[in-house]
Amino acid sequence: MAYILHIDTSGANSVVALAKDGALLSVINNDDARNHAAALNLHIDNMLAENNIALNDIAAFCACGGPGSYTGLRIGLATAKGFCYALDKPLMLHHRLLLIANSNIETQPLAEYFIVVLQAREGEYFSAIFNRQLLFVKEPQHLTEGDFEDFVSNLPGRKLCIGYIDEQIKTIMSSHNCSYVESSTINVATWVKYAYAQYICNEFVIPANSEPFYLKQVYTHNKKTIN
Repeated sequence: MAYILHIDTSGANSVVALAKDGALLSVINNDDARNHAAALNLHIDNMLAENNIALNDIAAFCACGGPGSYTGLRIGLATAKGFCYALDKPLMLHHRLLLIANSNIETQPLAEYFIVVLQAREGEYFSAIFNRQLLFVKEPQHLTEGDFEDFVSNLPGRKLCIGYIDEQIKTIMSSHNCSYVESSTINVATWVKYAYAQYICNEFVIPANSEPFYLKQVYTHNKKTIN
């Protein structure tokens, strides 16, 4: 019997989920992105209390590592790491693009490739391409509008484009055999099944070496120039 606690603070909505042996027991959503840090541990405490589970009963902690909000990613991963260090529990770190692809595999049986797109900023995207086995066909990248055409070129078969689908993406994909799912939501029930399979296979990461999947350079101040 394995209880796994899942944490996702990569987007505007944060998620805390509790699962037992791959089955979802409870989930709490917080749609106030400004309140992730203040609400996260409170939600975890409430969820464990409602399910009559002690923190030390958790077998592993699982965090969504992004890409997404820089601050949100650090909040979620730091919380998961803290629990792992304090309780000597393993950590799993999952890519948001992969989780979104995985959320659509069962409902899209005809798709051969899954192109997941998230908005990085105006005219910029985070994207990756997966096959039905969730293996990378194209590794996650930070792309501009000009890069996207080359990113999806020479890809045969039926494709499903998922996530942030603006008019530029639709124009580029119009010459491809492609359908669309305009949703960036992670199916939590599908995530907990995937996480449990990873747990059984001991697919853990080392907390000290684990960082969020930023996919683009983090700038906290203006670059200094040398005269």
